[in-house]
Amino acid sequence: MKLNNKIRQIHYWISPFIIVPVILIFTTGVLLQLKKQSNWIQPSIDKVSSNKPTMLASYLEAAKSIPEAEVESWDDINRIDIRPDKGIAKIRSKNHWEIQIDSETAEVFSVNYRRSDIIESVHDGSFFTDYVKFGWFLPTGILLIVVSVSGIYMFLLPLMIRNKRGRLKK
Repeated sequence: MKLNNKIRQIHYWISPFIIVPVILIFTTGVLLQLKKQSNWIQPSIDKVSSNKPTMLASYLEAAKSIPEAEVESWDDINRIDIRPDKGIAKIRSKNHWEIQIDSETAEVFSVNYRRSDIIESVHDGSFFTDYVKFGWFLPTGILLIVVSVSGIYMFLLPLMIRNKRGRLKK
């Protein structure tokens, strides 16, 4: 058997097992690219009178105590993720450092560089520019969904034809 035919057979029989998760990955990827444009995917953030949270002053002081995070004011903090069930708050600085603190005492538990945000931004194209994100990555995601669905059709079509012929012979 020629290598080309062997590769086609491998591709043909592996594809049905991976196509559903692949379509889900492509579809959710497209939705994530559109999350800021759609309130259905992610609610928009309302404007408030102040962007200096007064109730979290101890969190700011804890973040300031970590030199790597380069936090001097609220302007240097990207977000705070509070997990009541775990009793922690995650403070993310704009330079991608994450500080985990005790949500009650503001004691620092860990300090780590957070790479997942950068990886996600490369994955959805926002790392580059909005033009690349919406002009290249979004159409690619949509076309991958089309190619995957048409691949399912091309896989099932011969099976349906064989099944139909078998019923006609009986």
